[in-house]
Amino acid sequence: MVEKYTSSNGVRIVLESMPSVRSVTIGVWIKTGSRNETIHNNGISHFLEHMFFKGTKTRSAQDIAEAFDSVGGQINAFTSKEYTCFYAKVLDTHKAFALEVLADMFFESTFDEEEMEREKKVVYEEIKMCEDTPDDIVHDLLAEAAYGKHPLGYPILGTEKQLASFDQKQLQQYVEDHYTPENVVISVAGNVSHAFIHEIDAYFGSFTRNASKENITKPVFLQEEIYRSKDTEQAHLCLGYNGYEAGDKQLYPLAIVNNVLGGSMSSRLFQEVREKKGLAYAVFSYHAAFLDDGLLTIYAGTGKDQLGELEEVIQSTIHDFVEQGLSEKELRNSKEQIKGNLMLGLESTNSRMSRNGRNELVLQKHRTLDDLVREIDGITNEQITHVIQNVFQQSPSRALIAPENSRI
Repeated sequence: MVEKYTSSNGVRIVLESMPSVRSVTIGVWIKTGSRNETIHNNGISHFLEHMFFKGTKTRSAQDIAEAFDSVGGQINAFTSKEYTCFYAKVLDTHKAFALEVLADMFFESTFDEEEMEREKKVVYEEIKMCEDTPDDIVHDLLAEAAYGKHPLGYPILGTEKQLASFDQKQLQQYVEDHYTPENVVISVAGNVSHAFIHEIDAYFGSFTRNASKENITKPVFLQEEIYRSKDTEQAHLCLGYNGYEAGDKQLYPLAIVNNVLGGSMSSRLFQEVREKKGLAYAVFSYHAAFLDDGLLTIYAGTGKDQLGELEEVIQSTIHDFVEQGLSEKELRNSKEQIKGNLMLGLESTNSRMSRNGRNELVLQKHRTLDDLVREIDGITNEQITHVIQNVFQQSPSRALIAPENSRI
């Protein structure tokens, strides 16, 4: 059961006790990501994530790293389009120490100018590494093809040009504007009791910041095509279809649709593209749900001479999907797959912390596993057909990275 507590300043705390384990994972979630940026500061959310590890008023960057090594713990962070998370996993005996270090990073980071210049070089390399990974960067191109100049189309890492422009004052102002109490959720899961909520509240329950007015606009889904010529061995193709926003009742039927289409080894795309045709090593689909929109993505990589055939097979598979829907066997097997993945994926304190933090930040509600299983079991073929017809009624956005003269 997930306990929820709201501090007097608006910070929300969610805690799930797991007495059978000996670890505790603590996550600090902030409702800000690349979507909250402008074209002039794109990448600042991700750069801030890095800089929170680069020293506080009392700890150096090395001190922070050694703090968790010294207790056999782990600390990490990530930035998405709509939120940022810092988290630590430790033995239950070290949970108070982990909380204190995370709070020190959150409140006392100095964003030292020399550290900033060093870390900019690190992020430059991260951007270059991404550019050298076409099966990764093609997904950024698809976001741009689907959302254009809307912030959901921005890359999370930003660009080298924007990164070079960041200074200490900008980072501090962004924290003041976005790292506000109403945007913060502390999620804890593991061998921990209710009393730990009060320890969290002592650190996070009294700070105040006045949030800047957010200019969040719903995106318009575009059906654009972006092609980038690159000297690669493979052509990397992404197709994007307009999906459903976070919290939409159609997400679970869509999860089944995605699973049957390209979400598993038994999926139609995997069987048709890889097993029967031998056109690709990697072929899959996934759905990303945002606050007010969603994107169903299909990815495959193949030799440039097979690109036309690959897309024909993908479109033929989708056409059959629309015309025939799912068989009862596919519906039944997919339900069991999703339930299994859901339950097996929540056996660690990390995954429980992540699920609860994201649910609170985005949906402000928490459903039990039994509730979710009942909902999945109750999905009908009629619901599936509705989702298929709705999602695939439009032409997709398209992104392609391939050797020169590979466009079709």
